[in-house]
Amino acid sequence: MKGFCPHCEKERDLTSIQSLREYTVKGEKIAVQRHVLKCQTCDKEFDPPDDSHDPLDEAYREYRARHGMIQPAEIRRFRSSLGLSQSDLAGLLGWGGATLSRYENGALQDDAHDRALLLAMDTANLLRLAEANPIALPSDKLGRLISTLRARLGEDEVTLKRLYEARFGQYEPDIYTGYRRFSLERVFNAILFFCTNLEVVKTKLNKLLFYSDFKHFKDYTVSITGARYAHLPYGPAPDGYSSFLAMLQEGEKSIVTEERMFNDHVGEVLIALRSPDIAAFSSSEIKVLALVKERFDSYSAKQLSDLSHKEKGYLETHDGELISYDHAESLAL
Repeated sequence: MKGFCPHCEKERDLTSIQSLREYTVKGEKIAVQRHVLKCQTCDKEFDPPDDSHDPLDEAYREYRARHGMIQPAEIRRFRSSLGLSQSDLAGLLGWGGATLSRYENGALQDDAHDRALLLAMDTANLLRLAEANPIALPSDKLGRLISTLRARLGEDEVTLKRLYEARFGQYEPDIYTGYRRFSLERVFNAILFFCTNLEVVKTKLNKLLFYSDFKHFKDYTVSITGARYAHLPYGPAPDGYSSFLAMLQEGEKSIVTEERMFNDHVGEVLIALRSPDIAAFSSSEIKVLALVKERFDSYSAKQLSDLSHKEKGYLETHDGELISYDHAESLAL
């Protein structure tokens, strides 16, 4: 292709290539893949003149994903679900309106503000904030918000999902969670990802989740979901996986089971009724999820179970024990 090279300051033959660039975010190096043009005369690379992609924004997104921080899209979805403007939510949090605007537009939040956002996104916590700040919003909007939050609590405060979130909120990220805060949303979307266009049984699904989390930890030093994995007879599985599936089937109505004939026996496969929210994951997480899905697409549940039995993390633990993400280094993937 022909185009103007800013280094030669002339029209030259150009090649479109992918280039890996490294950015430093809070002292941490993060590699971002970029589409660039390369001049075939001077051999130098430069950004396409019409490229609107911001690589620093992608680096920030990856940093947030690695550290379990809230993404801009999550803040916007949360606000919209309650009919709140940026200034409304900022007022409830005691922030200036420009602060929340910057975060929603991609600026990297500090740790204190991230924790405040995380707490505010819990229904009960936001209700306390709204009731404690009667002048933060116009009276009619404040009344509607309080009514909505009270209704939500009345509807779901005793559901299995809330109880499970409470249980997993009792421990901090550590080597058994892959140094990520446990995220039920990420677990749900990972399950939906593997159950979309792929008829998968429970045993295989558990292994797909295991390999995804441990592969991402191996490559990026942080898991995808923050789930803990236990040594079970048929291989590694998320601790409490039956509750995940129960919530998706009975509570969320997002997956169903159907009987299928497998050689000489009948088994149940899991089928997704809705698409996963890909925005819940960073680019590296999507890459790993897709890699695992493609790599093990042709594997039967038994083949994948047999493979997982050979993993060091499984060999060096006993039935019921948690598997440390330290073992990801020797993962056969």
